[in-house]
Amino acid sequence: MLRAKNGVITEVLWPPETISSGRSAVMKLHMLPIDPSTCGTVHSHPSGSASPSQEDLMLFAKYGHVHIIVAEPFDEHSWRAYDHRGNEIKLKIIG
Repeated sequence: MLRAKNGVITEVLWPPETISSGRSAVMKLHMLPIDPSTCGTVHSHPSGSASPSQEDLMLFAKYGHVHIIVAEPFDEHSWRAYDHRGNEIKLKIIG
């Protein structure tokens, strides 16, 4: 999950009891925090495609308005951001 403050994503939250491996992660959606500062999700696609799957689109519709997918090779050019409907959006990176 992503947390934002004043419209800026500031944190990545791992929901309790998330199970992860080198190839996948499973979130227990009922364990997601009731937190008004959460604004969306982030996850990876080792396949190399940063396009959302049907399962991703269902998740996007339920949890927030900004969703990031990072794809292989996991560099600064291999990620995309989407709105809650799966439309690609641009995010400004600030340092």
